[in-house]
Amino acid sequence: MPPRPRTAAALTAAALALTSVLTGCGGSGGDAGPAQNVDADQLKGTVTVWSWDVAATALQRLATDFHALHPEVTVEVVDVGYDNAEQKLSVGLKSGSGLPDLVTVETQQMQSYLGKFPKGFVDLTEAAAGYKPDMDPSKWAASSDPDGRLAALPWDSGTAGLFYRTDLFTQAGVDAAAIETWDDLIAAGTKVKDATGAKLLASDVSGGVGLVPMLMQQQGAGYFTPDGKVALDSPAALAALEIVRRLNDAGLIHNEAGWDALVRANKDGKVAAEATGVWWSGTLTTEMPELGGKFGVMPLPAVTPGGIRTASNGGSGLAIPAQAENPDAAWAFAKFALADAANQTSMMKNEGLFPAYLPALADPYFAQPQEYFGGQEIYRLFTEQTAQIPAVTYTDDNAAATEAMKAVVSGVVLNGKDPATELAAAAGQLADTTGRERA
Repeated sequence: MPPRPRTAAALTAAALALTSVLTGCGGSGGDAGPAQNVDADQLKGTVTVWSWDVAATALQRLATDFHALHPEVTVEVVDVGYDNAEQKLSVGLKSGSGLPDLVTVETQQMQSYLGKFPKGFVDLTEAAAGYKPDMDPSKWAASSDPDGRLAALPWDSGTAGLFYRTDLFTQAGVDAAAIETWDDLIAAGTKVKDATGAKLLASDVSGGVGLVPMLMQQQGAGYFTPDGKVALDSPAALAALEIVRRLNDAGLIHNEAGWDALVRANKDGKVAAEATGVWWSGTLTTEMPELGGKFGVMPLPAVTPGGIRTASNGGSGLAIPAQAENPDAAWAFAKFALADAANQTSMMKNEGLFPAYLPALADPYFAQPQEYFGGQEIYRLFTEQTAQIPAVTYTDDNAAATEAMKAVVSGVVLNGKDPATELAAAAGQLADTTGRERA
């Protein structure tokens, strides 16, 4: 699922609420034990699931199919709303009560929960071991703790690519197939802007991290090293920040904050491209049907020639709280929904959720021409890229690292500060406040 942008005020409020919840906590326990692969005839009772938006819609639809196979089990899906989900889950983990049998967790949030509540979720490691080779490796890593214990079964991947306006590129005489690096894209974007007046892409560089995490992941790097050291000032971070600075200096960034502004900028033709997750295809087709036939997709440009041309932006998984009352049936439903090729494909067709379960990508649907994209087989492209997404390390201090990077991006891109100096200062401050070593 797409990561949902929030206003600065909402982010501040959420951070304060989460801080008050987490202060002094060591993780809520439970007695559900590790997940068990239980025979179908032993499954009974009710499974309550928390989710939101199209994810809740997908689970509600699949719940009917699951009940048909397991008449003794009823799955009740509760749409808790995106804005409430994080705080409700945090409060339940802290108090040790009030949580359902199964919860949807955003990929980028999982490590924060695992750090604060190490006993808060059922251990899926052994029960899910057979699925590991068939899952998006970046999502599996992000859903596991530092010891390799799996806490959430990966659901959807936010495999990233570059969506671009074919009409604007053609008007500017730009050959999209010739774009291989971000250097190439900056040159192409300048031609598009000169010819059409459209900037290259929309990004929040006033109060967000913008493209930086995605550009870092393309280089196999995150805010932390695999052993948890602060890597905010890595060469990959410097290279990513430099690209964003160059994009802005060239006048190619439409600086907007929030989801509605992002959609509006694309809908109104103020920008000619968007570097983002595969879920953007659903936004285009539903929010901008009038632009059908005017979009194409290519792999992300590489940071350096021959470099990786994909990353991840968004996605989620299903986790079983340790306090779950019906963990066996919850695990059975999670497997049914997420480790089944037909069900994962149905969620792509109906709800636009791109599977993290790689066998689903063999379905003919993912090779079909898409009319909206001029007949391009865009899902074939994303299928090829998903298994190549570099895995990066998230920690329970990821939120703090993100806040630190926001300040760096704003200072460097908008105020002309030296990127190496700002990154080094931010890394030092993050290390001091978290007690982590610097890489």
